[in-house]
Amino acid sequence: MKRTALMYIEIGCFLSCTSGWILICSTLPTEYWNFSEVGDAVLTTVNYYSNLWMNCVSDTTGVSDCKYYPSLMALPVFMHICRALAIVSVILGFWGAVLTLIGMKCTKIGGSELVNARITLAAALTNMASGLSGMAVYSLWGNRMRMQFIDANFKPQKFELGAALFIGWGGSSLLICGSAVLCYFSGKEGFNSGSRDTLLREDAYTRARSRATYVTARTRGTYMLPDYSKPNTAAYMPPLFSSSRNSRGYKRQQRVYTSRRTATAVPLNMDSYV
Repeated sequence: MKRTALMYIEIGCFLSCTSGWILICSTLPTEYWNFSEVGDAVLTTVNYYSNLWMNCVSDTTGVSDCKYYPSLMALPVFMHICRALAIVSVILGFWGAVLTLIGMKCTKIGGSELVNARITLAAALTNMASGLSGMAVYSLWGNRMRMQFIDANFKPQKFELGAALFIGWGGSSLLICGSAVLCYFSGKEGFNSGSRDTLLREDAYTRARSRATYVTARTRGTYMLPDYSKPNTAAYMPPLFSSSRNSRGYKRQQRVYTSRRTATAVPLNMDSYV
């Protein structure tokens, strides 16, 4: 796939994950995680609603009052788990957005293409963990409300699913879908690039070794010489002197050699010593 197409895919996944993270953050201060209405007549209706941090009540006159949970230690384990998962989802979503900005191709902050792909893969996994944490929070809360509503033996007040749960489910779905697409493309690019580079290095080493085994002792001395000392057969060097004419030094050497040979060839007799 072309680099421009991958860049547009990364931008779309980043927008999807960021939008999902913003939706999850918006549900934390919202009171309408669950609600209930008490009253038969319109003028005497009272609304009860709550979230992870407080319980609220309002009536038809528009007066509302909210009260935080009085003791942290007195809360049930279910409430502590939901709070922890919600906070983890927000933190992971923030760092996922930061890593995505660093690893995207259009920002050019991470460095090389391989480093950017691996940073983007880490960002996708972080966003995936954020979306799964958020999905777990809203699913646990919604399942608890459903079980209490359908339980005939549950005597306290029963609640309905609030608007914050549906917003959270939508935000978590955006995070999971965007991070899944980003994880697929960045992982494919990151791991394939690394394996391709390794294979190319190994292949080049193998070819070099195979070439070295077929070099003979005579050619090895030639090929191991530096470039400036290698024989150049392409260039034509004219002879220093013509073959028809001998040089002056060569003629002198031939004359000396002839005279010496003549002197040694003369026969000696008794008259030569007189």
